[in-house]
Amino acid sequence: MSEKGLKNLRDQLDKIDNDLLELINKRMDIVYQVGVVKAHSGGSIYRPEREKQIIERLTKMNEGRLNKSAIEALFLEIFAISRNIELPENIAFLGPEGSFTHQAAETRFGAMSSYLPIGSIKGVFREVNTKKARFGVVPIENSSNGIVSDTINCLTKYNLKIIAEVILDIHHTLATTCDRVKDIKRIYSKDIAFEQCRKFLENVGLDEVEHIPVESTTKAAKYALKEKGSAAICSHVGAKLYNLPILFENIEDKDNNRTRFFIVSDFENAKSGNDKTSILVKFENKKGILVEFLTDFDKAGVNLTKIKSHIIEGHSIFFIDFDGHKEDEHIQKIFDKYKDNIKFLGSYVKEADDI
Repeated sequence: MSEKGLKNLRDQLDKIDNDLLELINKRMDIVYQVGVVKAHSGGSIYRPEREKQIIERLTKMNEGRLNKSAIEALFLEIFAISRNIELPENIAFLGPEGSFTHQAAETRFGAMSSYLPIGSIKGVFREVNTKKARFGVVPIENSSNGIVSDTINCLTKYNLKIIAEVILDIHHTLATTCDRVKDIKRIYSKDIAFEQCRKFLENVGLDEVEHIPVESTTKAAKYALKEKGSAAICSHVGAKLYNLPILFENIEDKDNNRTRFFIVSDFENAKSGNDKTSILVKFENKKGILVEFLTDFDKAGVNLTKIKSHIIEGHSIFFIDFDGHKEDEHIQKIFDKYKDNIKFLGSYVKEADDI
């Protein structure tokens, strides 16, 4: 292609970029007006079901090169920027910065939001409960390690609601200022990350260099940036946090390691048409009561997607997920029957059946 032809294409791109900026600014003007209305009415600025509907609508009408994942990534960032224009609010998450929980939070609230790294799951719940943060992001389960007990305990204690779930594929990167593998003399990371990337380290000849365990992969990235000849096994967002170059991505040995996170706040979601509900159930020690309870779900045609037993203060409780919304008529009947046994945790847009 000639220089003239290339310039013509670039001029077209510049024109499109100018139009995009104008249209996005028009959208933000309307978003600001919505924010004023919500500020007076007390409405929530985060509406996961509304965002899901927009993405589904745009995906169906799409006839271009963008796939659904690209549309989702693009518009989730626009939504996040929009929320900050409506009303900037704090998001507490299980820290430190650069953790996978931080990464999960950014997928929903974008890079511009105000994030509060908190040292414990209980601390995250406390910050949201005292309204120092509007939203909290915590892990609930991992495909390898199971349910996170601290999150279940906090869902039991606090009356916050699950308003969204985030399913994150857990990927590790090898990040370093070194240009070549042979220049790496030591690697920082968490113990579990070294184990999860053992085969990769053997394959590239890094199993014999010094492996230094630290309390977080974020701290590993910080050390690797400062020390010549060092590298870190860390998350993508952890490397980005310290502007540490990534030498290899997705270095974990297993490609099916996923973590599910909950976003909690102090309100309940409207129905989206594709919802999941989470509850905690506690029964007295009565023969057959659990079977009766589960049979009622089956008779109502409700699809149970998860049931996990858990011990709290010596008592057995059950954490249960099922398809549907609390306000669905057939589900309301079950809630009415077992109102003394069920603690409603939240109905929210379903991201996946299970991890």
